[in-house]
Amino acid sequence: MLYPQSNAHRQSIDLSGLWDFVFDPGNQGYNLGWEKGLSEKHPIAVPASWNDQFEDRRDYLGPAWYQTVFVLPWGWENHRIWLRFGSVNYLAEVWLNGSWLGQHEGGHLPFEFDITNLIQSQWNCLVVRVDGTLAPNRIPPGNITGSPEDFFESHAGNFPQAQFDFFPYCGIHRPVWIYATASTAIRDITVTTGIEGETGHVHVRAETVGTPNAQICFRLSGHGENLSARTICENHAAEAQILVPGAAFWAPNSPNLYTLQVELSENGEIVDAYSLQVGIRTIKIEGTRLLLNGQPIYLTGFGRHEDFPIIGRGYLPALIVKDYALMRWIGSNSFRTTHYPYSEPMLDLADRLGFMVIAETPAVGLFFHEDGLARRTTLCQQYLRDMIARDKNHPSVIMWSLANEPHSKPPHARSIFHDLYTTAKTLDPTRPVTLVSFLGTAEESFGFCDVLSLNRYFGWYSQSGDMESALKLLSEELDVLHQLYSKPLLLTEFGADAIAGHHAQPPEMFSEEYQAEMVLSYIAILRQKSFVVGEHVWNLCDFKTSQGVTRASALNHKGVFTRDRRPKLAAHRLRERWKQR
Repeated sequence: MLYPQSNAHRQSIDLSGLWDFVFDPGNQGYNLGWEKGLSEKHPIAVPASWNDQFEDRRDYLGPAWYQTVFVLPWGWENHRIWLRFGSVNYLAEVWLNGSWLGQHEGGHLPFEFDITNLIQSQWNCLVVRVDGTLAPNRIPPGNITGSPEDFFESHAGNFPQAQFDFFPYCGIHRPVWIYATASTAIRDITVTTGIEGETGHVHVRAETVGTPNAQICFRLSGHGENLSARTICENHAAEAQILVPGAAFWAPNSPNLYTLQVELSENGEIVDAYSLQVGIRTIKIEGTRLLLNGQPIYLTGFGRHEDFPIIGRGYLPALIVKDYALMRWIGSNSFRTTHYPYSEPMLDLADRLGFMVIAETPAVGLFFHEDGLARRTTLCQQYLRDMIARDKNHPSVIMWSLANEPHSKPPHARSIFHDLYTTAKTLDPTRPVTLVSFLGTAEESFGFCDVLSLNRYFGWYSQSGDMESALKLLSEELDVLHQLYSKPLLLTEFGADAIAGHHAQPPEMFSEEYQAEMVLSYIAILRQKSFVVGEHVWNLCDFKTSQGVTRASALNHKGVFTRDRRPKLAAHRLRERWKQR
């Protein structure tokens, strides 16, 4: 699914702004006919979570209704017109002019509808019902009951009761677009790259709708090159291989990009075109090494969240720019999209700025009771497929992550993750696949994953305050995992809560000094292990959580920056350490 863009052959309009809105705690909207238009309504900003926009509904996760009105743009007649949502959390139902378009389950990934036959020449009323209710058969799950031994940690006492440690924000979180194309148009593009000596290989596949045998021209330009290949579509698809002699490869310190222009012609006339940025690079596993363009790489960076006051998880371009500036200042080169796919512009900037990304599905807090298991498994497969389809062309994306900290002790968990691994490898054989686990040696999925991704908090959740014992356990466990699997290992989470402004000497838990000491001591251990390929501190910034006795101010304070992006001591110490490499 291509991100909307405007050019001489396709046009797009962002419907972001102030919409109409009403909460529906009694679930009466259907009976009152709200799909045809809202009678009572309040203004709400789109995109943004609804939870912090009102003074009394922060913890409300139930159904609510959105509405906006727009006109058909001039010149869009006789075009194919689409309505696209970037992310709606969690369940979306959509009507246009009172007609049902469909529904979509799951936040963080786009979905769209063909509205060509329903859009009117003048005013159009778009209504969206959103339900963010937490439930055990949704991904990620919530409101789970069961035996405490089934889980690493219990969130049963938290409110709202999410089975994950970040706030379950609801609403329309990313832009809503309408866009127009010709009836014969480009629907998808897949780019894969390879390297042979100094020559780059760019393989392009385009899929179309409309005339099945239209003509396609692929043009690749940049860095002094202007290359092209022409071909005829067969059954709505065309492929070409473009060789780039003396190619400028993509890498963190030199994020070289080429512009790929795909032009679709019918009877000798161009009817559609789409451009995207292409980075020529390879990513491979060799023994215990992670290789980018054939050279070993070491990942430094963070987990982070799309989280900020007022907007919640809403799309905010200025915040994206700020976070990249902080990551560049501190000396990191990578991050993981914990614990869901981030916005497409976030990945576009990763391509441009040279950050390496581990893209992760929304499968956080998975559990494997039979009740609802089949449905959760189906959703995991759907989200994985949708994420790969959306993000496959980004050179910055170097790895797929199937899940974060699943409660995967039950024996059938391994087969579920093996099926997910097979799906990822089938859809994209060019990238390694990992699973982020807290189980360590008990994680059976490590047997087939390409990279071992481990979260560890010795010295915090266990061995609390006892740094000497914590570091000894960490070193020993890393060595055991290496002996068992002899694969590249990435420490995907480690860190400690620090209340900004709280200091202690000697360092003690929740002080800035303890957080800094713990992070740097972990890194010292990791750098002693030749099989470790990276370190991702948890977290870049403090972030909102459900209320609970372990979360002061309903925040996770493990950020090395505060929620409003002010550095703690650990940020300065990390900068000193990472700038040495």
